[in-house]
Amino acid sequence: MQNGLLLSFIALYLLGTLAVGWWASRRVKTTADFVIAGRGLPMFMVACALFATWFGSETVLGAGAEFAEHGLLGVIEDPFGAALCLLLAGLLVARPLYNLKILTFNDFYRIRFGRPAEITSAIFMVPSYFSWIAAQIVALAIVLEAVSGLEREWGVVLCTTLVVVYTYIGGMWSVAVTDLVQTIAIIVGLLVLAVSMVMQVGGFEKMVAAAPPNFFQFFPDPKPTEIIHWFAAWMTIGLGSIPQQDVFQRVMAAKNVRSSVWACYTSSFMYLTIAMLPLIICYCAIVLYPELLEGDTQMIIPTMVLQHSGPAMQIFFFGALISAILSTCSGAMLAPATVIGENLVRPLFRNITDKQLLRIMRISLVGVAIITGLMAMSRDNIFELVGESSAFSLVSLFVPLIAGLYWKKATGTGAIAAMVAGIVVWFGTNWLLPPLAESGEFEGSIQVLLEVPAIIYGLAASTLGMLLGSLWGKVKAEEGIEP
Repeated sequence: MQNGLLLSFIALYLLGTLAVGWWASRRVKTTADFVIAGRGLPMFMVACALFATWFGSETVLGAGAEFAEHGLLGVIEDPFGAALCLLLAGLLVARPLYNLKILTFNDFYRIRFGRPAEITSAIFMVPSYFSWIAAQIVALAIVLEAVSGLEREWGVVLCTTLVVVYTYIGGMWSVAVTDLVQTIAIIVGLLVLAVSMVMQVGGFEKMVAAAPPNFFQFFPDPKPTEIIHWFAAWMTIGLGSIPQQDVFQRVMAAKNVRSSVWACYTSSFMYLTIAMLPLIICYCAIVLYPELLEGDTQMIIPTMVLQHSGPAMQIFFFGALISAILSTCSGAMLAPATVIGENLVRPLFRNITDKQLLRIMRISLVGVAIITGLMAMSRDNIFELVGESSAFSLVSLFVPLIAGLYWKKATGTGAIAAMVAGIVVWFGTNWLLPPLAESGEFEGSIQVLLEVPAIIYGLAASTLGMLLGSLWGKVKAEEGIEP
């Protein structure tokens, strides 16, 4: 009876999401409407959309599990790194890119560095989303499996279809409107559950007193390896997600440049505060029910809610969780589809119409959904999937973006060298170093170097590629872009 009520609520909620997508689709007439909502969104609506960019499976399920196992140091990447990214987006990129009136990050690479850099950046950007989207689909399937017993594979198919349908018809208008509704559901649902959990534990003082030693330690121990990993955790999303199309589309959807910048700042504050709620809930859950640590730690909060709360609390929590995942997944699917249409397909045709381009973007959306759905069937670690996505863009796209905005001597040769060198070194070190570090054959500084995260080497290689390529290359740098 209780599960039936919860399933009915989930079904109604999902149908409501489709209805909102259909309503928003009436405003989609052009590619600009589909990609950046016609640049007509008010500041708070953009802030909610930016907040919802990453407030998904990783924040509620993945970060909660990491916090339960490793304490505060385990969640530097998310939520702290994610909040840093939104802050830096407002400080560094929102204003100069908004004034360019472009549809994608890759348009900027074309304007600043030329067509080859645009193609290279698009080829690297599109697959960077696959792991991210797969993580959201996995999370939705996990929720349905926990609530209804639906097999994971069928859950993946159902969830992928749902997100594709309402994103396909409504684009960024659909994403923005549903993000606003879903943000309200997230805040209300998690706040109600967090207050209830803290009261059950006996208040914040008892909650803190029950923590293991160093559980709330924020800064790393003064050891080289610990410090390097700490900074790497900050950079993974904090820097790596700045050159991501889903962030860019939300920033560009604002009605003016001031709204765009302040939406970044507002969303950063929202993320840093609201993302604490799943951590508090998860910690209280393991204090009250320590046996939950023996199973899948990603399921600590859903399992606790299902086993130890009433129907009202279940509806609040699962409403918030589904809202968080849907809002992240829809924007993430839209981003690579936009890049494929605008930067990879459109240049191949001289006289393509706006209506044809819109159709191509929608077809690309379906293609992205199929690929990520297949990935979701073979992978199930949400935190790892999200980390892979941000690392991919950090080592390839971050340096060319910042250099293109703030270093006049940056050239197209340098940009391409930065993208290629970063990816190659990241892949190579990610493959070679861990086995060597675990072998125990090395000591001292060599062992420390082997334990350095691959993204550090990738970012260093990308920076070096930009410097050497720009100083040595003969490609004429574009002018006229002032940060």
